[in-house]
Amino acid sequence: MAMTSWPSSGRQTRHQLAFFLFLLLLDVGICVPLLSFPLSLPRDKNLQMISRKFYIKDDVFWKDGNRFQIIGGDLHYFRVLPEYWEDRLLRAKALGLNTIQVYVPWNLHEPKPEKMVFEGIGDLVSFLKLCDKLNFLVMLRAGPYICGEWDLGGFPAWLLAVRPRLQLRTSDPAYLKLVERWWNVLFPKVFPLLYSNGGPVIMVQIENEYGSYGNDKAYLRNLVSMARRHLGDDIILYTTDGGTRETLEKGTVPVDDVYSTVDFTTGDDPWPIFELQKKFNAPGRSPPLSSEFYTGWLTHWGEKIAKTDAEFTASSLEKILSRNGSAVLYMVHGGTNFGFYNGANTGSDEFDYKPDLTSYDYDAPIRESGDIDNPKFQALQRVIKKYSAAPHSIVPSNKQRKAYGPIKMQMTTSLFDLVSMSDPANVITSTKPMSMESAGQMFGFLLYESSYNAKKSGNVLRIPKVHDRAQVFVSCLSQDVDVRGLRYSGTTERWNNQPVSLPTTECTSNTSLFILVENMGRVNYGPYIFDEKGILSLVYLDGQILHGWKMIKIPLHNLNQVPNLSFEMQHSKKRTEKFTNDVGQKEPALFAGEFSINTVEEIKDTYLSFNGWGKGVAFVNNFNIGRYWPSRGPQCNLYVPAPLLKPGKNTLVIFELESPHLELLLDAVDREDFTCGSNDSKVNQL
Repeated sequence: MAMTSWPSSGRQTRHQLAFFLFLLLLDVGICVPLLSFPLSLPRDKNLQMISRKFYIKDDVFWKDGNRFQIIGGDLHYFRVLPEYWEDRLLRAKALGLNTIQVYVPWNLHEPKPEKMVFEGIGDLVSFLKLCDKLNFLVMLRAGPYICGEWDLGGFPAWLLAVRPRLQLRTSDPAYLKLVERWWNVLFPKVFPLLYSNGGPVIMVQIENEYGSYGNDKAYLRNLVSMARRHLGDDIILYTTDGGTRETLEKGTVPVDDVYSTVDFTTGDDPWPIFELQKKFNAPGRSPPLSSEFYTGWLTHWGEKIAKTDAEFTASSLEKILSRNGSAVLYMVHGGTNFGFYNGANTGSDEFDYKPDLTSYDYDAPIRESGDIDNPKFQALQRVIKKYSAAPHSIVPSNKQRKAYGPIKMQMTTSLFDLVSMSDPANVITSTKPMSMESAGQMFGFLLYESSYNAKKSGNVLRIPKVHDRAQVFVSCLSQDVDVRGLRYSGTTERWNNQPVSLPTTECTSNTSLFILVENMGRVNYGPYIFDEKGILSLVYLDGQILHGWKMIKIPLHNLNQVPNLSFEMQHSKKRTEKFTNDVGQKEPALFAGEFSINTVEEIKDTYLSFNGWGKGVAFVNNFNIGRYWPSRGPQCNLYVPAPLLKPGKNTLVIFELESPHLELLLDAVDREDFTCGSNDSKVNQL
């Protein structure tokens, strides 16, 4: 709002005008202090808010009465450490962006029913305020479903344990009641940050790409009504759907005050799609917007890392911007799937399962580590400069990285020891196997235990439905046989479902059977998102049902948990002498190591190279940095941001599932590496 000078025709005139303005402000409900007015009005934020308005008219975005072209990018606070939020946003500013689009993952904020987390990496309000501080507008994607290559598309896993079974993404009253309870917490935090209230939020998205999933208009209308009750009628509510008639017919809301946006494959001619977009918006309410302009693509384990050409991407963007279209780069910065929150996709059926990497680099212009010295950033910046105000004058330099060298690891606790030390509170008994969700183990691993009479010729175990990966072990229960530990028998996986041959044993009585099941990430897109984990069927031994089970939780902590003295650290100092040097033993175990950093100045970003290791999950100073699987690839190294490190001793704990490095060494290196795994793997295209 421009400053207004008062007339200089005398003290009386000035006081009369001041008094008139005072009465006017009181009439509209704005409180003002009882002080005399100066000769000119200050830039009071309450007064500025009178003219703050973001709206759509004549197929154009308008900001405070001026035409506005959205040149934005997706950047997810939950994939970046809070200490790096400002750094990554400044890099987006240097690219020339004026808007940040961001998902809100319900499961991050409500990991247990009515247990809300809005601290640390879940501090949404602080992230939004930081966007405002840096003069970004925000498009908020409130879900409740977000997709985003995030576990269960952002739904809390405990929804899968509710009985009667919920019908997610429908007008099921029980499901909508839980959505409303969640939004009753979320939206009051968002409301003060709406643009009309002085904040950065200009638009709020309802659901995500619903037209690719369902056609329940009552569901969408319910979501709109809930959002309007909390956010009012002025905020723009919007949907995002693929740019086809079918997806738009299913996914749009048939009311005039919800704006329908589109996404489509980079390189497609955008303008026929924008013309189609108009048919699903009210007249004059369809500014052309690609709400997901893909700068790269996702990668699953077992595929080559996804790459897209920089110049091709930039020229595709220019086709939109050059005709006053708007676009949001998905992603401007991908970040990292810390913890157990990576998502997954399926192919032709639910068994064609494809979990996502820990890295969410996405081949975005701002790389996973924040680097911007790359052809894609430069090409996109050249295009954006033509159509936006000058990019931020300060271009951040790449973050320094450091190779701290080899780290000697030592086995501390075997799976057998974990079983023997199990807290009774973490053990559940049942006649048949229970899902992880029903057992209350939402992420990570669940150990199933049963027993059987072994045949001299061996036995055959079959699990018709396991999500996602099961390692099978046997052990003697009798104490008069000197057989300690677990004997590995085989692995069966969701995508191959192979029977496992159990070996003959020397047990004098029943043989104990242990099945360690890993949840590798829930499906986040498509018809199979009802993705329960664990053993989801009966278990058969030689064709007969095996009854009598214990479910033993292995409480490795997740991203949004405050670990205190976590399970991993409790076991980082113990030593299992029998197994310390037996690296050939194919039994899952915890390994621990330390490396030292002398001074604060030496703390830099680094990567942990898992070349030579098998498969597992890693923790640095009690923080879950994600999964590794170099034998499958393509990701060899896990990113370790500097804020996780400290001067002095730094502790590394890994839960190795298969085959530790022969010399029990890990390397802290200074670069990413996506060259592991099979050379004949292909780049995924959904």
